[in-house]
Amino acid sequence: MNLTISGHHLEVTPSLREYVLTKLDRVTRHFDQVVDINVLLTVEKQKEKERRQKAEVTLHVKGRDIFVEQSSEDLYAAIDQLMDKLDRQVVRHKDRLQDHHHTSAKRLMETPAP
Repeated sequence: MNLTISGHHLEVTPSLREYVLTKLDRVTRHFDQVVDINVLLTVEKQKEKERRQKAEVTLHVKGRDIFVEQSSEDLYAAIDQLMDKLDRQVVRHKDRLQDHHHTSAKRLMETPAP
C-alpha cells in the first residue's frame, strides 16, 4: 500500500501525519485490498474564516477510485468527518463486491424430470 500525505499552503507536521495515519487504520481494518492512498490537506485563502481548512483523500482499490473531501473551520475536525465519509464508502464498496446472489428456494425444490 502506497501512502502519500501532502499539504497545500501548510506544512504537514509529524503530529498531523500521525493523526491521519491513526484515522486511516480504521478504514484499512475494514478493507485490506487498498492499493494507493493520497491525502491532501489544504488551507484556502478565503476572506471568511469558516470552512477554509480542507482535507481530501483519493483511495485507489482494485477496480475503483474513491474520492472524498471535507471542509471545516478546524483541520482535525475536517479529517474526522472525512474519515467517517471514507469509511462508509469503503464499507459500501466492500458490500458490493461480495456475492449476494443466492439460489432461490423455489429452484432448490424443483426436481429434474426423468
